[in-house]
Amino acid sequence: MMVNRRDFLKLSALAAPGTLAFGNVFAQADAIQFGCPVPMSGAFAANGKYADIGMKLVLQKYGKVLGKNLTYTTIDTEGKPATAVRKMQEAVEKGTHFFAGGILSSESLAMGKEAEKTKSVFITTAGADEITGSECNAATFRWSVPTFGAIAQTVRPLIEKLPKAKRWYTITPQYVFGEGLLSAAKDVFKEKGIEHVGNSYHSLAEKEFSGYLTNAMAAKPDVLLLLNFGSQASDTLRQAVSFGMKNNMTILMAWASGLEQFEALGADICDNVYFGAQYWHAIDSPFNKEFVSFVNSSLKIDPNYSLAGSYICTKIVLDAIVKANSIDPKAVIAAMEGVKYEGLTGTEEIRKGDHQVIKNYYLLKGKSKSKMRNKNDYADIVSFGKSFLPLDKTMCKIA
Repeated sequence: MMVNRRDFLKLSALAAPGTLAFGNVFAQADAIQFGCPVPMSGAFAANGKYADIGMKLVLQKYGKVLGKNLTYTTIDTEGKPATAVRKMQEAVEKGTHFFAGGILSSESLAMGKEAEKTKSVFITTAGADEITGSECNAATFRWSVPTFGAIAQTVRPLIEKLPKAKRWYTITPQYVFGEGLLSAAKDVFKEKGIEHVGNSYHSLAEKEFSGYLTNAMAAKPDVLLLLNFGSQASDTLRQAVSFGMKNNMTILMAWASGLEQFEALGADICDNVYFGAQYWHAIDSPFNKEFVSFVNSSLKIDPNYSLAGSYICTKIVLDAIVKANSIDPKAVIAAMEGVKYEGLTGTEEIRKGDHQVIKNYYLLKGKSKSKMRNKNDYADIVSFGKSFLPLDKTMCKIA
């Protein structure tokens, strides 16, 4: 868990996952039902719990759509593809056809296929390129930037910033998301003349990273690139700092899980470390300012990535239901395709050909405690931009 119990309890009523129905305690037959399939237990539970709050918050804000009440159910995927699919099937049998969730790429790929089979709509924040690439389908959408763009907006600008840092070492979780980040990083290394001095793979169950870090130190890299996510990335960084690695090399975490990760690590560990981010509460865009102020007043916290991602994903579907004036998934999918809207990262657009949201990805740099302007000012945005494979290179063929 990346959030301490006391802080989590502050979220009071919204922190209780489960079912939510407005107007009537019993989910009415004509209500629009949403499912939030995320890991509520296991190593990625903190991300799942915030995603759950994000969905609940936006449904409460909308209240009713097309004159119908909104209901939702939390679905604990446990981060396991088979469990995610089985529970999604059960939800569909009970009348749910709109899903926003899937924190891990492996579970999201499996749920995307299930959404297509059951004529549902699924939108995710998972990172594997395949989701809007070789395994794309008409029912699946993705808000987050995939691994290709995350590497392009972190590794590339850091190479430019540190022209003398020629030796890079990677630590990679051995599943589709990690492989995607690693392969994109290797392409950039080759293009920029960077020496990849080694890689350590670990499993999704790993908790102890000192062996991998010892190997990394022995390779004497200029940059340590962490390609893992969530609590695993936090544990790796914490151990790297305790080994004094920050003194001998630059550390980049390609895919940070946001504010709760910084809170758990603290400013001393994050200081001078670079982080890639899908979202940061200080993004200067009109809708983000409005969103942050809404979360501040509703929950007395600043939003993190898991909460924000779930909120915007659910909002995209709600707005498409309104635009389509229908709850027929096929009509909702058509309303989502090609839409441009004011999003958390500025103007965002859902690309029709692969259902990928075209949005910014951010490179942050952690700052020292003495430079923090407020309790959540852990990092500055160093750079940001949009990097996506052109449609003809994604291998996506939406039927």
